[in-house]
Amino acid sequence: MAMRIVSLCPSLTELVFDLGRGSDLVGVTRFCVHPPEGVRGIETVGGTKSPKIERIVELAPDLVLLNEEENRVEDAEELRSAGLRCHSSLPRNPADTSAMVRSIGQALGREDEAEGIAREIDRRSHRVRESATGKRRVRFAYLIWRRPLMTASGDTFISSLLTQAGGDNVFAGHARRYPVVEPQDLVRARPEVILLSTEPFPFQAEHIDEISRDTALAPEMFCIVDGELLSWHGSRTPAGIDYAERVIEEAREAR
Repeated sequence: MAMRIVSLCPSLTELVFDLGRGSDLVGVTRFCVHPPEGVRGIETVGGTKSPKIERIVELAPDLVLLNEEENRVEDAEELRSAGLRCHSSLPRNPADTSAMVRSIGQALGREDEAEGIAREIDRRSHRVRESATGKRRVRFAYLIWRRPLMTASGDTFISSLLTQAGGDNVFAGHARRYPVVEPQDLVRARPEVILLSTEPFPFQAEHIDEISRDTALAPEMFCIVDGELLSWHGSRTPAGIDYAERVIEEAREAR
């Protein structure tokens, strides 16, 4: 049975396609870029933090997919007040993600497809945790923004992937999920490797030199990593789990 779906989170848009419901999408955000050939031609309904509520209501979707981190609570409440059915989630780790995939699969009538993705998440997570057992832990910091410098705390999906792969987040205990840090905070935290994400800020090689100068830490301590693989939860998660393992293993071998 056909549905009308609006997705306000890029990783969930990708998941809808991988569950075989891409043709039912009637609205996505301007940040929904995967799969490129699939999202082309679908109406954009604003950004993740600035959705066009009136237009979404006009589209009369059967379901609106949201993420509690990407999207604002007030927007979700306004959509619900307009009588729209909303599915909102906030996976903080792979187990949460497999549960989310199953839940969305049920909402879209794609239980079998969702179960395949969820089982792969669970299988790869188990394998990576087993592989990391007994190996030396790697102290890491993960930067998501440049000015000001922002990092990911332990209460994030990003940190959970790297932690289960054998990493220890030096800012894990911070009260905020994405705290602002000063260059001297990085020095005091004593990470072995500082991971610079390609999103939401697109860190490049030139930024390694910049932050190295600001902290007086060796450029060899920095590594640019794929932010989509490490932060998009959904059908990309199995590949992200394997990628996190490679990132930590390479950092372990380099030191």
